[in-house]
Amino acid sequence: CYRNFKSEFSPIISYSKFQGCLRLITIGDKAVDPISVQQGALGRFRDLQIDSCGITDRCLPSYCEHGGACSQSWDTFSCDCLGTGYTGETCHSSLYEQSCEAHKHRGNPSGLYYIDADGSGPLGPFLVYCNMTDAAWTVVRHGGPDAVTVRGAPSGHPRSAVSFAYAAGAGQLRAAVSLAERCEQRLALRCGTARRPDSRDGTPLSWWVGRTNETHTYWGGSLPDAQKCTCGLEGNCIDSQYYCNCDAGRNEWASDTIVLSQKEHLPVTQIVMMDAGQPHSEAAYTLGPLLCHGDKSFWNSASFNTETSYLHFPAFHGELTADVCFFFKTTVSSGVFMENLGITDFIRIELRAPTEVTFSFDVGNGPCEVTVQSPTPFNDNRWHHVRAERNVKGASLQVDQLPQKMQPAPADGHVRLQLNSQLFIGGTAARQRGFLGCIRSLQLNGVALDLEERATVTPGVEPGCAGHCSTYGHLCRNGGRCREKRRGVACDCAFSAYDGPFCSNEISAYFQTGSSMTYHFQEHYTLSENSSSLVSSLHRDVTLTREMITLSFRTTQTPSLLLYVSSFYEEYLSVILANNGSLQIRYKLDRHQNPDAFAFDFKNMADGQLHQVKINREDAVVVVEVIPKIQNAKKQVILSSGTEFNAVKSLILGKVLEAAGADPDTRRAAASGFTGCLSAVRFGRAAPLKAALRPSGPSRVTVRGHVAPVTRCAAGAASGRSGPADEGEPLVNADRRDSAVIGGVIAVVIFILLCITAIAIRIYQQRKLRKENESKVSKKEEC
Repeated sequence: CYRNFKSEFSPIISYSKFQGCLRLITIGDKAVDPISVQQGALGRFRDLQIDSCGITDRCLPSYCEHGGACSQSWDTFSCDCLGTGYTGETCHSSLYEQSCEAHKHRGNPSGLYYIDADGSGPLGPFLVYCNMTDAAWTVVRHGGPDAVTVRGAPSGHPRSAVSFAYAAGAGQLRAAVSLAERCEQRLALRCGTARRPDSRDGTPLSWWVGRTNETHTYWGGSLPDAQKCTCGLEGNCIDSQYYCNCDAGRNEWASDTIVLSQKEHLPVTQIVMMDAGQPHSEAAYTLGPLLCHGDKSFWNSASFNTETSYLHFPAFHGELTADVCFFFKTTVSSGVFMENLGITDFIRIELRAPTEVTFSFDVGNGPCEVTVQSPTPFNDNRWHHVRAERNVKGASLQVDQLPQKMQPAPADGHVRLQLNSQLFIGGTAARQRGFLGCIRSLQLNGVALDLEERATVTPGVEPGCAGHCSTYGHLCRNGGRCREKRRGVACDCAFSAYDGPFCSNEISAYFQTGSSMTYHFQEHYTLSENSSSLVSSLHRDVTLTREMITLSFRTTQTPSLLLYVSSFYEEYLSVILANNGSLQIRYKLDRHQNPDAFAFDFKNMADGQLHQVKINREDAVVVVEVIPKIQNAKKQVILSSGTEFNAVKSLILGKVLEAAGADPDTRRAAASGFTGCLSAVRFGRAAPLKAALRPSGPSRVTVRGHVAPVTRCAAGAASGRSGPADEGEPLVNADRRDSAVIGGVIAVVIFILLCITAIAIRIYQQRKLRKENESKVSKKEEC
């Protein structure tokens, strides 16, 4: 057996050294006896085993997991994890999150994602759609037909037996459903003359099959085998003597919306319907996707209140590969997260110092440590994620997004981790160096431990842990406020110009020429000219010394009025685009003085591109910023007309009908209005577009003309065109004075469309007749 062998008889050439075994060596026609080389009679040797072959097959058995390809050198092996969905020295760690809930709390929007429901366990990842609302919904679609029509058949014969396959296997679906807090699947059923679900002898004539091939005859949210639809449980079926609308057998169409929500039975894999001999009966049903939300393991947590308290579980079995991952938060400087002992072996993860997490273990080769050090303390009462792994190749430790630390295993040493005592969480067997704080989402080799269940019966430990906003509050954007929930957080977008789960979905509207939207800050009071004191008393709560204004727009029209804020005192603020497309701002905070006028020559902003403007006033100091950033995109100016915006009345977007007290440039822009797309408009805590498009209380908005919601201004068409590419339905005008005008316009449009249709039909008929005549002529010429 030759290791690093180079023949004495070969010319010296720079080749890679051969590692392996050779036999039956000949030079020319003469056989070489390796024993004579060993005895020194022929040539020399170094680092050889003579008369034996010592190759070790390091890929049998293979330690590469999840289908990783094993290859080896003389001393070690390596795993190729490409395309497996896993990573690490032995392809053990999953690349994907376990659930849509985990994706959501990484700040990911709705979309298609791979999830790995058992983490590093044997089940592979699969593709789902994550619908990020207040809850993260996992949507698993089936490959069955969208709709199934069922017609009558001879008695006792199947009318319909349809199977539904899913992109995930039965084990993957079982893991995903078990992980979720709630799952459901909807069956929408429409029926003509239908039969009840039992024959005369009580035999069910319709049933469905769950994921483990078990048959179920119940429908809706009822208990198994109750054979009642949802209307039967609620007592509101169209015929009280039946438990489903479709059982009444009437000569009219009826419908049932059936929600199957028994987690252990879902998803539906087959639906079978029989008939009792009614030939003219007909039904149609649609099975929706499997819907699950929540992640029981992601928020499963426990609070450790004393240093001597701990949770204990059965011994951890991770002989060849052991991975541990969890979140922790604390205010103390040290403590043991987990410990498991054997006779000589052990495994331990601890916070050794405020900036230091250590993973230590012994598999019979002596104690080994891997440590991650942070530039900032870990005891900041925020959640931190720890992932430790130990395998036959070595050990690794990662905390949050800090660089991963690794420690290789000694060559040809012990590889099996032998543990036989209980697993201690939050403390040690000696009840020393206990952990004070919270631990959640603890998983060992992909298996989640139920900390909450064990904490309910353990003194000094409480189930659950509060204070998630300190870690996940940054997910709430654009002025959204983080709200604590028992399991996780929610973003309150009430005072934001955005909506969505993270207050990141901009609210946009397309304004056609002449349209406007008015947001009323307070009720209008009809007052005499001599009642200024009464005005002051009524409106003193809407006197501003500061305001933050944001808006985004795209237009090609000049002049344009972007925003106009009026008061009962003839004070106002206007934001306009001048004839050359430059941004201009007018502040009049004293009705006895001329307004402060500021022109910002950033560039021509009426170029059909999206621009964002931020205006921040603090007393007399006004800071204006334009995004995307261009040269000198941020400027500061000083007001001279005053610092108080008194008795604020309304905010107007688009055309302003009455701006009598405004300066000439503002009046021209107000008369022209705005044609284009506006989004994310906010004045202090007021969001006028949101109040109009997403009303949640008493209406404060009046709309005139055509204002249509769009998905995003950045994705819409240029405002010089007739309308946006993704234009939605126009808003119903809050001011009914324009209803007659709009009705007349709609009537004219319909009449024009009918005329165009009639003309098109006439032209088509004439062309068809002409072609037929030409065809006849050509045939005669050929004859």
